[in-house]
Parts: sequence; C-alpha cells; structure tokens
Amino acid sequence: MATLLLIVIYIAFIGLGIPDSLFGAAWPAIYAELDLPVSWANFVTMIISGGTIVSSLLSARLINRFGTAAVTAVSTAMTALALFDFSVSGSMLWLCLSAVPLGLGAGAIDTALNNYVALHYKATHMNFLHCFYGIGVSMSPFLMSLALSGGSWRGGYRSVFWFQLGIAVLTAVTLPLWKKAGHAAPDAQQAAARTDSLFSLIRRPKVRRACMVFFGSCALEYTCGVWGSTFLVRVKGVSADTAALLITFYYVGIALGRFLSGVLASKVTSDRLVKAGQCAVAAAVFLLLLPLPAPVSAAGLFLTGLGNGPVFPNMLHLTPQYFGKEASQSVMGIQMAASYVGTLLAPAVFGVIAQYAGASLFPLYLLLFYGVMAAGSLLLKRALRRE
Repeated sequence: MATLLLIVIYIAFIGLGIPDSLFGAAWPAIYAELDLPVSWANFVTMIISGGTIVSSLLSARLINRFGTAAVTAVSTAMTALALFDFSVSGSMLWLCLSAVPLGLGAGAIDTALNNYVALHYKATHMNFLHCFYGIGVSMSPFLMSLALSGGSWRGGYRSVFWFQLGIAVLTAVTLPLWKKAGHAAPDAQQAAARTDSLFSLIRRPKVRRACMVFFGSCALEYTCGVWGSTFLVRVKGVSADTAALLITFYYVGIALGRFLSGVLASKVTSDRLVKAGQCAVAAAVFLLLLPLPAPVSAAGLFLTGLGNGPVFPNMLHLTPQYFGKEASQSVMGIQMAASYVGTLLAPAVFGVIAQYAGASLFPLYLLLFYGVMAAGSLLLKRALRRE
C-alpha cells in the first residue's frame, strides 16, 4: 500500500512541475500577441511566487486540519483551473488573476509532499520525487513548442490543462489510499517535534549560509526557466517555437540530474552530489558566456539543469544531519522561504534588466547566483568543520 501511495505522490509532483515551466516558454509569444513590454512577465511571476510563499506559510495549519491528502487534491485542482484561465486570457489583468490560484495551489503541494516524503520514506525517494517534478517541467515546454509551431500559445495551455486535470482527478479518487496507509492525519512525531524561535534560528551562521545555497540555486533555476526562451529568441535569433523546444532540454537536464542523484544516493553522499552538481553548473555558465550558436547555448542550459537539479533535494536531505532532527523542521521552513524569495525576486529583476539593458546579460546574471550558491556551500562547510 505504501508503494502504491508513493506512485500517486510521484504523479502529483509531476503536476507540481507542469505549470512551472509553461509561462517562461510561452512568454515570447504572449507579449508579442498582447503587445506588452517584455518586463511585464514580472507581474505574473511575482504573483505566482507570492502565492506560493503565502500558501507555504499556511500549509501547516491546513494540513493539521484537513490532512495531506485533501490539501494535495484540492491544490492540484486549483492549479488545473489556473491553467485553463491562462488559456483564455486576453489581457495582462486576466493573466495576473490567473496567477493567483496557480501560486496558492503550487505552494501547498510543494510543502505538503516534501514534508510527507521526508517523514515516511528514504532519502533516495526524495531525489526521485524531485525527478518526477523534472518530468513535469520538461513536458510543458515541449507541448508549448508544438502549440506554437501551429501558431497558438493558448493551445499549449489548453493541452497542459488536460494533463493537470487528469492528475487532479487521480489525487481525488485515491484519497482512501492515504487512510489505508495510515497517514491521512498529521504525523504524531511531527506534531511533537520541538520548534525553535524563528529569530534564534536565523541568527545561527549555519542557517544563514544554508539559506544562501537554497536562494542561489532556486534563483538560478527559475531565472533559466522564465527567461531562457527569451534569451534564445533575442540574443541567439531563434524563433519562439524553436526556443520553447530548446528550453525543454533545460528541464530534461533537471529531471535527469535528479534521477541520477536518486540512483547514486545509496553509494555517494548527498554532500558530494551537491558539490558535483555545482561544478557542472560552473561549466554550464561558462558555455553560455561564450558567443556561440544557439545549439551550444541549449547545451549550456541542459548542463545547467543537470548540475543544479540535484542541489535542492540533497540539501533538503542534509538538513537533519546539519542541524539536528529536532530543529530540522523549523530550519527546513526557513530554507524553503529563502528558496521562494529567490524564485520571487531573481526572475523579476532580470525582467527589468532585459527590458532596459538587454537579454544578453542573461549568462552574467546566472553567474551571480552561482556565486551566491557556491559561496554559501563553502561557508557552510567551514562552519561545520569548526563544530
């Protein structure tokens, strides 16, 4: 029963990934059709990220009241509804309104399922969980590229809506599985766990340095997802549908990186997997900095996803080891908040840069966040050695 439930959770995490890559792939076609400034993508991405932060902060109360299963099912349905709303949007206002349920639903799914898997399954399953997220984010730009080749970004949103609706129905009809597995209610050990003061935890140098890693990794990941297509269109001269297809390789890289990480987790420490991933990101950013043709840049984006993909799940797995089991739940919440701040601010700031200084600064911008991530890792290791 636990294995069957895990499969449902994996599929639900595909549903979490599906909306995340769609807007960035579609934006070059959206702003051209609606005659919008390129930087206005910021309004949509910031609303989505803001909703994610809000729902994440409220998720503990919702899960305590309704259970992880119900929160997952309702949240997945919200994201499906939001995708349909995007497909019929005819103005910037409608796009922003559609972003509200998308952000609220995604944040609740992310927090609920990450915590559930951390409590009830092995570390390998955490990597595979995020691998399935990579499958979701890889699927969306591919479907969008097919729709754009036919001349309609709305068709891409409509196609993805049907996938998401199917996942929402699956999470609803499998609600009894959670009861049979004995995990429909909040975990007793989790409820009894000690919670430290937020401010006392933030004052710890180790916590702040770990947050640097999460902030830099997620800022880099979402900047690539939102603005990678625009970089390929404006700087490398490819068409919008080709850019949407090429950005698919970036998300395939994320999925492959997390899959390989899950396979290797029993033989290689999470620490080393994080370090290897960061080395791959360094090589990828170097490729993007070179004035080479679009296929090479696509390879650089793929390598970025491949290297950065394992960083997030393995850092989550290391949290109890770095900070102790009693404090890990509180620290994980702070780390997730740092991640969401990165996803909120980094793409928005680059939108302004692309509008006024040009999308050619995209690789240098990625280099900045790679530096934050790498510096956080080095400083965290130094603090751990001192202890």
